[in-house]
Amino acid sequence: MSAVRVKICGITRVEDALVAAAAGADAIGLVFYAKSPRAVSVEQAKAIIAALPPFVTSVGLFVDMPRSELQRILAEVPLDLLQFHGNESPEDCVGYGRPFIKALRVRPGDDITAAVARYPNASGVLLDTYVPGIPGGTGEAFDWDLVPHDLSKPVVLAGGLTPANVAAAVRQVNPYAVDVSGGVEASKGIKDADKVRAFVGQARLGASGL
Repeated sequence: MSAVRVKICGITRVEDALVAAAAGADAIGLVFYAKSPRAVSVEQAKAIIAALPPFVTSVGLFVDMPRSELQRILAEVPLDLLQFHGNESPEDCVGYGRPFIKALRVRPGDDITAAVARYPNASGVLLDTYVPGIPGGTGEAFDWDLVPHDLSKPVVLAGGLTPANVAAAVRQVNPYAVDVSGGVEASKGIKDADKVRAFVGQARLGASGL
């Protein structure tokens, strides 16, 4: 089993970003979606990214944002990677001078292989739980048996992951990375340092096969 990468999403404070980095997280996620309780402003995002140590990837999460608005954000915020979490077409995701991953919400009967194939320019795909009307951050897990093991893109597994179940998820799915937000929080948008450290440790434990 290969090493698994860890992304701590929904970061709203510099101190939480530093906890994630110190715990060994490979990436932190910044939510640019006004309806989310974890949404950040341009100023918050700039401060968080400026505080990150080297080799921690900053990921911006967007939901059907108009191109002009997204470009304005990118002109001010030096994001490394874009994460599209809405109904963006393949064409909507390119042209920003940044690599991107596309989130797909999974439910029984979906042809995940075909959905992934629609986004040939994506660096990877994030598989999250389908909940009607909610683009992500539901805190609910989906049936990991639905994930094909021969997808053409690296898989980032999300949806209802916690320190208690991430090792089992990694052993079963063998994803490229895991992504957590609510599962390591003290309250919405505020991370619990002990949960963050436990999550990273359990993800790596799962990847070790133990």
